[in-house]
Amino acid sequence: MERMVNRETVKNRIITVSREFGSGGRTIGKETAQKLGVPCYDQELIEAIAKESGFAREYIAERGEYASSKGWLASALSDRDFYGHSNQDYLWTVQRRVILDLAAQGPCVIVGRCADYILRDYADCLTVFIHSAPDKRAERIVKQYGEGSDAPEKRLKDKDKRRAAYYQFYTDRKWGEARNYHISLDSGMLGIESCVRVLEGLF
Repeated sequence: MERMVNRETVKNRIITVSREFGSGGRTIGKETAQKLGVPCYDQELIEAIAKESGFAREYIAERGEYASSKGWLASALSDRDFYGHSNQDYLWTVQRRVILDLAAQGPCVIVGRCADYILRDYADCLTVFIHSAPDKRAERIVKQYGEGSDAPEKRLKDKDKRRAAYYQFYTDRKWGEARNYHISLDSGMLGIESCVRVLEGLF
């Protein structure tokens, strides 16, 4: 039986889910939110950012969480105007504002997009990092996402490297480092359902 949140007694209770590519973090976030009866902001977050920023969803999905394929230094220097501003900086500003606005509306689960850092001053925010062994993640992206089975490990490494670079550039913190999160879960060992139960129990 699903437990519904009493919004009269729980105020601004938030879970942020950061994740390695292919770890199932998005699924864990969505299923946790469903169990708790609260909104999950993932694709919905992209829609909200697109509406406010004017950028295409595809651009936001790619540049709102990933650094350039050339690394964090390229992100720092590329596409900047005379004043040193870039589209990605503007996107970060909008993304931050949208996340803060959604968090202020009440209990929710937010997947990715540096929400753990953006909401770091929220006393009632649980920050989570989902990870798994490379072989488990490679198997998952082939089965779940339809990725080619020839070199999935290479895609995992590239995605994680770019996500880590983006996180470091805008937060000045190391992505995936245990001290930056309240809890870290190995979805490959625990399984998706067990991770959901853990988070549900901590809400």
